[in-house]
Parts: sequence; C-alpha cells; structure tokens
Amino acid sequence: MDEHKELDILEMPVEALAAYWLSIKKLLDAKKDLALLAVEAENTSEPYIRHLLDTAQSEMAPELALTLARAKRGVLLTEFRRRMEMMRRTLMGIAGSENPRLTLLGLNALAGTTPFHEQRTFELATALMATVTEKDALLPTLLGVDHKHKDDRLVVKLLFYSINTRRSGKQSLNNFLPHLHAGFFAEGLSLCADGLEPEFVGRHLGVIRDTTLLATRRKMDMAAQMSLAIKAGLSYDDVFRVARAYMI
Repeated sequence: MDEHKELDILEMPVEALAAYWLSIKKLLDAKKDLALLAVEAENTSEPYIRHLLDTAQSEMAPELALTLARAKRGVLLTEFRRRMEMMRRTLMGIAGSENPRLTLLGLNALAGTTPFHEQRTFELATALMATVTEKDALLPTLLGVDHKHKDDRLVVKLLFYSINTRRSGKQSLNNFLPHLHAGFFAEGLSLCADGLEPEFVGRHLGVIRDTTLLATRRKMDMAAQMSLAIKAGLSYDDVFRVARAYMI
C-alpha cells in the first residue's frame, strides 16, 4: 500500500483516516494474513499510525494496547504543539521585523535539544539563501516548513525566513508563497507578507494551532479504536460503526 507512505495525521481529514483503516480491514479480510500489518507498518512514515499497526499485530491485551496508544498520542501531540509554537514564534518575529538573533533566542527556548550555536546556525541559514537562488533548486523542498522537520532543520529554515525578511522586507515573502504547501506555516507567512501586526498573527495562529491539535487528538482516538476493532476481529460494518462515532 505504497500510496500511504505520506500519511500525515495532523493534516488528513477524519474521513480519509477512517477510509485508511477500513482499507486495512478489507485487505485483511481478503488475504487472511496479519503479516500484512507488518508490511504496511514498514511502508508508513506517519508515527502514530505506524505505532497502531505494530500493536495491532501483537498479542498484547486490548487494555494495554489502548494505554500505549494514549501514551504515544500524548508524546506526539506535545511535539506537534512545540514545533507549531516554534513556527508561530518565528512568524510573530517576522511580522514585527525582529532581529533574527532575537528570533533564534526564542527558538532555542522552545527547542527540545541543546541550544543551537548562533554562528553555525546563521551560516546554514545563509547557505540556504544562496541555494534557493540556484537554477535547478527544488524550491518546494527547500522552502517547505512543517511539523515533521527535526529541530535542527526546522530552526535553520525558520531563521532563513527571518533573515530574508530583515534584508529584503516583508513583501519579498510573496516570492516564496507559491512554493509552499498550504498549511499552518504558509498561512502565517501570508499574513506577514500582508503586513499584519504581530499580535494579530500570534492570536490567529494560536487559534489554528489549538483547533488543529484538538481535531488531531480526536482523529488519533478514532484510529486507536478502529485498530482495536480490527485486532478483535470485528466485522467490516462494525469497524465502520466505530469510525462513524467520531464523525458528524
């Protein structure tokens, strides 16, 4: 099921996530082979779904599987929130024409790792500025910013936008927007390009962050219950009933 490699539970609609688990159920019913879950887990990069696929093929009791699913949910939601807050912090700085050095200090306060060395991080961000001007540069990849990036990569990319705005002004951000995947960061960068105040940018992105994380929590709960229903051998119709309980 290679088409599922790029699953992203934060962004995918609840209906799409339900359809994914129903497709797993249909495949298992047809093949009668739980080894398919291991194959799917290997080909799935989304960490929560991969976790559920792993526990669904195990012999652990449903109560333990649910406890572990809730633990994994908590870990991932905390990481999602922290990285979205790193984006929000940077975008507020961009909106307020903040010195990139202050932006980096704010990012270091939010990073879950050892603080990033200022000189080295600025060197990497400056190198990225040169790279995006190259003739064959893959701009969607180079310019893209999302919650899946590791902290070191995320900080360099965020600092790139901060430095560019400091040097070229907010309107220059309009050159990058066509290459960005629609989402949290692109929304915030568009607001900055429009010259909106930092306070508004921060409030708006805060609402989007909280709404997105609440919806993701519910999707995670649905996915956990559907995987448990599949593990218990419930019928396709009953697994679908589980999904419908989480949808309007």
